[in-house]
Amino acid sequence: RARASHNFTLEELKEVAQTCREHGVRSYLTMNTLLYQHDLVLMRNILDAAKAANVSAIIIQDIAAIQYARSIGLSIHASTQLSISNYEAVKFYAQFADTIVLAREVDMEMMREICVSIKKDRLKGPAGELVRIEVFVHGALCIAQSGRCQMSLITTNTSAQRGACLQECRKKYKITDEETGTEMIVENGYVLSPTDLCCLSFLDKLAETGVAVFKIEGRGKTADYVSKVVQVYREARDAIKEGTFVQEKIEVWMEELKSVYNRGFSDGYYLGRKLPEWSGYYRNKATDEKFYVGEVKHYFPKLKVAELNILAHELKKGDRVVVMGKTTGAVFGSVENMIKDEVTVESSGKQCFVTIPFSETVREHDKVYLVKTRTLNVL
Repeated sequence: RARASHNFTLEELKEVAQTCREHGVRSYLTMNTLLYQHDLVLMRNILDAAKAANVSAIIIQDIAAIQYARSIGLSIHASTQLSISNYEAVKFYAQFADTIVLAREVDMEMMREICVSIKKDRLKGPAGELVRIEVFVHGALCIAQSGRCQMSLITTNTSAQRGACLQECRKKYKITDEETGTEMIVENGYVLSPTDLCCLSFLDKLAETGVAVFKIEGRGKTADYVSKVVQVYREARDAIKEGTFVQEKIEVWMEELKSVYNRGFSDGYYLGRKLPEWSGYYRNKATDEKFYVGEVKHYFPKLKVAELNILAHELKKGDRVVVMGKTTGAVFGSVENMIKDEVTVESSGKQCFVTIPFSETVREHDKVYLVKTRTLNVL
């Protein structure tokens, strides 16, 4: 993950926070890493920059960062990597944090007891409001306790506790008998790689525990992944509030989640079951895959038509597409009609310009991808 994601610079932080505010979105800066003595000056500089940028809150693990953030008036969220698993721990961190992310290993009954105790004791954070409990509902699961893994550090001297995990756990392993040289594959080989957490099917039960915030893991993920997963969980949350959270909808939403990056799904530890299933597969299990088509040349908002520069894969009538850009994010659509050289065509060909109806606004230089159903060969 450390090498798969682009982290914002301090110079970009103010712009990011401002963009979030303009769109009614909160901004959170993550600093859930262990800090060594030589990190403290940089830590203070980063938190000072976050304060100046008016970032909504900081997600923190190290007590040195917690103390400094508190001293300059930054709102704090206690990271899941603190492994907060009981109400006494919640009470301790409530003196620093308004929101506490529980360890991923707690089950729903534990969550319920903690949330009931908070209300009973009127436990408040620094902002003067009841402490909010946050839990992960979707995304990658780590084999280690709340992500506190040393495997990457041991094998490559890159610490997962300092933002440099190389995901050694996701590889396939075998056991070798040193005396005979006999090699044995252990189970499916992926003995340290759990499937992804997915709470959609029991999200209503999770909401009933009193948990205030649903957290979606998505570091380093693409814009279409973020768009699809957030949309599904937002629709599910709204359905719970409206009393329309039913099995038929859950089945449709699950197909949507399967269409983007995943390692297979499990309910994690929340239902009190044994350790999650192993992924059994190194690569992405998404049912859909993307192929680069080209770029948006122009968008005509009154006509709701996009002009596309076809550079790679051709498009055909009926194809599904996703358009992705820095401002656009990810917008999904389909090719209902296509015009090339003022003539309606069934396919675009390559190295040409075409126009297609597109109801959502897209922008010049946005990337256009063809979306196809994958043929997965998983044993």
